[in-house]
Amino acid sequence: MTVIPPPRPDATRRVRIAALTGSFCVAALAAGLMADLSLASGFGGWDAARVALIFVTTLWLAWGAAQALLGIPAGRALPAPSLPKPTAPTVVLVPICAEDARAVAARVAAMRVSAAEAGVSVDFAILSDTASPDLLRREAMAFHPLIADRDTPGRVFYRHRTERYGRKAGNIEHFVRHSGGAYDFAVILDADSLMEGATIAHLVSRMQAAPDMGLLQTLPKVVGARSIFGRAMQFSSHFYAPIFARGLSRLQGRTGPFWGHNAIVRMQALADCCGLPALSGPPPFGGEILSHDYVEAALLARGGWRVEMDPAIPGSFEEGPDDLLAYSRRDRRWCQGNLQHMRLLRAPGLRSWSRFVFAQGILSYLVSLLWAGFLVASVAAAATTPPPDYFPAAHQLFPVFPDDTTRQMVALALGVGGLLLIPKLTILVQAVWTRRSAGFGGAARSTLSVVAETALSTVIAPLLLAWQLRAVLEVFAGRDGGWPATDRGAATVGFRAAWAATGWIVALGLAVLAGVFWLSPALTAWLLPVALPMVAAPLVVVATGRPAPRGIFTVAAEDVSLPPVVAAFRDRVGTAPQPVPQDPAPAPHPGRIA
Repeated sequence: MTVIPPPRPDATRRVRIAALTGSFCVAALAAGLMADLSLASGFGGWDAARVALIFVTTLWLAWGAAQALLGIPAGRALPAPSLPKPTAPTVVLVPICAEDARAVAARVAAMRVSAAEAGVSVDFAILSDTASPDLLRREAMAFHPLIADRDTPGRVFYRHRTERYGRKAGNIEHFVRHSGGAYDFAVILDADSLMEGATIAHLVSRMQAAPDMGLLQTLPKVVGARSIFGRAMQFSSHFYAPIFARGLSRLQGRTGPFWGHNAIVRMQALADCCGLPALSGPPPFGGEILSHDYVEAALLARGGWRVEMDPAIPGSFEEGPDDLLAYSRRDRRWCQGNLQHMRLLRAPGLRSWSRFVFAQGILSYLVSLLWAGFLVASVAAAATTPPPDYFPAAHQLFPVFPDDTTRQMVALALGVGGLLLIPKLTILVQAVWTRRSAGFGGAARSTLSVVAETALSTVIAPLLLAWQLRAVLEVFAGRDGGWPATDRGAATVGFRAAWAATGWIVALGLAVLAGVFWLSPALTAWLLPVALPMVAAPLVVVATGRPAPRGIFTVAAEDVSLPPVVAAFRDRVGTAPQPVPQDPAPAPHPGRIA
């Protein structure tokens, strides 16, 4: 196992400046091209709006591309043997709420044995927020053998709390207050997380070697996917994500991310810094902080602790949603949580980069509103402006296209497509050049998977845009989305369920097509890649939820040789985890969340 140290603060600052400068230059070029094209027919209010909108949306795309390109060069690796032996008291926390207890028990059992084999002594604490009496009985039956087993090293504890304030953050806060003093470090997992024992040992050693380290985040890889959508996400988490994460690590340096799971945290730092106040007012902008992980990372950095992410650490896994409906429900919660951060941008004492991360997370959802605004402004401008009196400079770039509207859409398509495709193609070239593609079936199969993933992303992007747009509007309208139960191992989505969830997207797609055809027929053809997937939304949901065919989205760690802890879990659980009934919502926290 190797260690990629974060860049020094001065190097981090230079990387940030370079990435921001490059992104602004690309955005300015896009805005300038749009302004030049608009001048052909006079420059009105709608033109000004779309120039501003294309600047912000292109800036967002360019920033993502910069992050990927920063991750292409491999960093300098340090050997792990220089680290101390992991001896500090450590607990692995597994917060659960209305989960498949049998699957959770199988995961804990697999990790417990793996940790013992790695020579690291850790305790496991299963922290339940479940309210349903039936589910509590299942938990007691599933976890009793683990608790009673005295032959396997590592104790297992099970705690159920009745005051279910603060959701996951409150669940962990309760443990820290009542039992945190017994441990130096805590490895925080989700109910679907898995981690090799050697990885846990490595994390403990890293924390022991760095007394100023408050949190170390791993990059969890998706495992266990079966559907076309799930396998595409799994492939992306193995193929693209390490490169993006390496770029993110270089940008964030010692003020890194926390994703709420698959990370190790210093117990003292967590107790001293991470008291989360309940925001004043009702949800969605008030009440409990949903995206608490970003806030906890910012508070640790404010307290002077290093918060780092090392994507080179292997042996960290999670499961992901296997269909678009499950993904959209989870994304709705993330949307509300990120938009809550608007109230934290001016919180006292935060590092400037932490505020930037908050702003970036907010924009990640507002950008859907901006894209919709750009389409509206483009249609309005095309419908209200006369034919051009002259050919702008952009005509020299696209002389084959006769009208100004067509040239605008060509320029937009090439620019947006380039910013989305360049990172993926660059990562593919890097993988083939460095032979990393061998872990994905070789160069040819990796290329096929990248092409298939890109095509799939193109089809589902309009649906995700519609869901995010609706989520943003609901939040601003004051509608609380709550914290819906996570679907794990859900059955294949049927057409009736897909139609019930996406019928409004079909109506929206038809309305957009009809409106654009009426106002500006020249734009209709260019809108088809957006509108047609929306019109076919139920079919897209059903089709992408079907089992994936063999030969694409190959990941050696899933299809050739399973990681030991994943194989041990599957041997224990026997069959895929089944969905369980949704638990009632927890009671509001009477005071504050810590």
